[in-house]
Amino acid sequence: MIKKNPMQILDLEQMSKLTEEEKIEILISTKVPEEPVGWLETELPKPVMSRLQSYIETAKKDPTSLNNDLAGNISKSLTLKDKDDWFFKTILIALIDKFLEKFPSYRRQVHMQWPQTFTLCLEPLWVNFQKENEFNPLHDHSGVYSFVIWMQIPTSYEEQKKLPICAESNSHGSISNFGFHYTNSLGRVSQFFYNMEKEAEGYMVMFPSEMKHEVFPFYENDGERISISGNIDIV
Repeated sequence: MIKKNPMQILDLEQMSKLTEEEKIEILISTKVPEEPVGWLETELPKPVMSRLQSYIETAKKDPTSLNNDLAGNISKSLTLKDKDDWFFKTILIALIDKFLEKFPSYRRQVHMQWPQTFTLCLEPLWVNFQKENEFNPLHDHSGVYSFVIWMQIPTSYEEQKKLPICAESNSHGSISNFGFHYTNSLGRVSQFFYNMEKEAEGYMVMFPSEMKHEVFPFYENDGERISISGNIDIV
């Protein structure tokens, strides 16, 4: 049943001059789009970060490159193994529950028809070692949920935007940063940037796998930005 509320289309001064028979009312109702789906962000505890760092060190000793399977223009990307499914069971399952609590419409909006009973599976993790001038173009992921964890950030956005390549730009909000792109209810593409500062180390974001995102290059710094990513799918 549509709920309707009367709305007078004349202002109060005009209405006061009308008789009851002359007053005009129309019935209106309001509609809003289906609730939006966003993303989660969290700061991972130090023991979790230490565990993830151990995954990276293990991968360095016996590296398996993933560059050919990724969209990034990044010179080094390695597969990581989640030993004993520890990260999946300890962190990701809890975040998935929170995601569906905060964004209950997501299950209805995903492109696939979820079965009544299903199993979630963590696809192989990977680590990116991003260097100066390297970037990840606008892309999305496979799966249902995706995430990124910033392990090491050698640059400061506040310093990067002062560099000559950016100082006079009218789009300095993107240099060195991580950005989401999504369409709002007016059909316009909106953006949200995470400023890459040292303080972002240890932070993680979980988002719908189809949400477009990109990683912008940084400049004049010989350090490595290290991040871990992964996808969660239904089997």
